[in-house]
Amino acid sequence: MRLRAVFPFARLHSAAVGEPPLPRKVGFCPKALFRANSSDRAIIFRPRKRSAPLSTAERVERRLTAILAADVAGYSRLTGLDEEGTHARLQDHLRSLVDPKIAEHRGRVVKNTGDGLLAEFSSVVDAVRCALDVQGGMAERNANVPQEKRIEFRIGINVGDVMIDRGDIFGDGVNVAARLEGLAEPGGICVSGRVLEDIQGKLDIGFEDAGEQQLKNITRSVRVYRARLSDARSARRAVLPLPDKSSIAVLPFQNLSGDAEQEYFADGMVEEIITALSRFRDLFVIARNSSFTYKGRAVDVKQVGRELGVRYVLEGSVRRAGNRVRIAGQLIDASTGVNLWADRFDGRLEDIFELQEQVTSSVVGAISPKLQQAEIERAKRKPTENLDAYDYYLRGMAAFDVPGRWENREANDDALRLFYKAIELDPDFASAYGMAAICFMRRKSNSWMIDREQETAEARRLASHAARLGQDDAAALSRAGFVLARVIGELDAGAALIDRALLLNPNLAFAWLFSGITKNLLGEPDIAITHFARATRLNPLGPYLFHSQVGTAFAHFLAGRYDEACLWAKKTLEHHQDWVAALRLLAASGALSGRLEEAKKTMRYLLQLNPALRISDLKDVYLFRRPEDLARYEEGLRKAGLPE
Repeated sequence: MRLRAVFPFARLHSAAVGEPPLPRKVGFCPKALFRANSSDRAIIFRPRKRSAPLSTAERVERRLTAILAADVAGYSRLTGLDEEGTHARLQDHLRSLVDPKIAEHRGRVVKNTGDGLLAEFSSVVDAVRCALDVQGGMAERNANVPQEKRIEFRIGINVGDVMIDRGDIFGDGVNVAARLEGLAEPGGICVSGRVLEDIQGKLDIGFEDAGEQQLKNITRSVRVYRARLSDARSARRAVLPLPDKSSIAVLPFQNLSGDAEQEYFADGMVEEIITALSRFRDLFVIARNSSFTYKGRAVDVKQVGRELGVRYVLEGSVRRAGNRVRIAGQLIDASTGVNLWADRFDGRLEDIFELQEQVTSSVVGAISPKLQQAEIERAKRKPTENLDAYDYYLRGMAAFDVPGRWENREANDDALRLFYKAIELDPDFASAYGMAAICFMRRKSNSWMIDREQETAEARRLASHAARLGQDDAAALSRAGFVLARVIGELDAGAALIDRALLLNPNLAFAWLFSGITKNLLGEPDIAITHFARATRLNPLGPYLFHSQVGTAFAHFLAGRYDEACLWAKKTLEHHQDWVAALRLLAASGALSGRLEEAKKTMRYLLQLNPALRISDLKDVYLFRRPEDLARYEEGLRKAGLPE
């Protein structure tokens, strides 16, 4: 939308951002008549007679400009941990990234504010592009930095008429930008409605409406929008640095069987190959959930390497016809696009594990031939000798692990039934016991248990069998340990099993996630944060990333960092907006951080979703080692308005 000034004798320049301003020497009446059509809004000014020269105040220079305000989230906490180090890192970010980006987008730094800055742009599109580049660049720089040490900017952008005095800018337009920055999340961007109006259709990014906000010291309410940075990252995801050892991602194999029903079988082959590769400590292997975000897409292997932070990519196909199976694969150096190895393996269905072993051995031989023999032997371990049991297990995994089914009770019941069938066919199938136990954990998390005592006892039985039968099966051990900790409350025994699993397989992303949750229950939040970060690095695009995010939020809550807890809970809700655990944590953290009205608003929404929630239920959901952790959580929820 452009603003035009219409005069009886002359038509002046447009006052849109990026175009020459209205002449300063003409005196305008503050009252204006508006008429609007679909394309613009005309403002008719009626000049007034002056009998005296202009005053000093009337000669103040003004212009319409785009204002960008930025500061560092949690700067006081960071300086409290390491004052000199934080200052040095911030200056490096400003010098190497922020200032060059502002210059690149034709902006001007008006002033630095210690932990932030104020900049102006003649184009609002340039201002938003600059903010996107800064936040994208900071995401790359923070990729391998522990969460508690990250410097993350919050950015607010507004368009307004400002006063200029000796190079500085003043006025409501500046104040609104500063308030918007305070509403942004770490790594996030908030803009006013005027900004959104001016950039509509010019940038490939979406915005979420945060509603009318009454900003501090601003007399009028302001419509606020939050940038959906996931839109920008899906178009240009942050480049992850390569690990310090050989790294690989296994992409979904094509199902060439001519039968869509066999999709689960092709996916199962990839799952087993990933599992076998991940047992090698000298390899860094991306988790299945992140690799499978590329399923059904034509991909650029070099781009995959950059987005997942790996040197090698394995892709291939599976064909199953009757009793015959063919697996074809090719290994590509993602940095150059060069094909390092390609082959195909044919055999009967009963030879399937041998075929998987041949694929794994060929890949390992191509990228890291000097591996320990013990790891090679462990990678050859068969999950079961019974192919029918294995087939039911693969079907169960397909039912369990579909994104969006975390809160789907019917899907969970289907998966549990299939895992029980696998156990029936092979009573020594450790992985099937482990997954069946996890189904009961999901039942507890979603309050689906009908007979809590009986189902808890069954979860214990399944977890115990998984641990006993899976002595060298990291997946079975970690799942058994998590169920013992999360469902039964046996924290020490559960943590020990998860630690053993991580020794066997340090590439198991969900084991790092389970460990982080267990560390929270044990009262070790700072260790938990590092484990959630490791899970995220191994599974950067996984659909269950929100579990690590809310786990990180809980860790900050337990450490008494309520502002950080709120920010991480909000990050979780960006993609899972009705998740009760995140909403509950946001309400408790907000209440204890002094944001009582916001906390009560969150609680009202939470009780609309689940009117049966009560404080008395928490002791069955959160089995904390330290009584004070539960007491503090109950205190926050009580203040936010959760009934007893």
